Amino acid sequence: MDITMKLGTQNPVVIFSKTSCGISHAISQLIRGFGANPVVHELDDLPNGHDIEKALMALGCNPSVPAVFIGKEFVGGSNEIMSLNIKGKLKPLLLKANAIWI
Repeated sequence: MDITMKLGTQNPVVIFSKTSCGISHAISQLIRGFGANPVVHELDDLPNGHDIEKALMALGCNPSVPAVFIGKEFVGGSNEIMSLNIKGKLKPLLLKANAIWI
């Protein structure tokens, strides 16, 4: 869990993904559409990806990817990100995290 939290909090926006996950790609594109540049960790490319995946599931992310951290906080998966976007709360969250500027 320590490495997961460390990686998740090193940048304003961090996405844990898998190279074959279309939803992860869509979430990344949504966030990039606001002008943010998320750091994406592809779990299937990391030697400790399985351990990170287990830690993400322990945080409540099921399925394990995408898992999104914004402003050093675990926000959740695709459902949470889409919900924030629909409610108009994703952009303010990205602004607060200094991931984008006005």
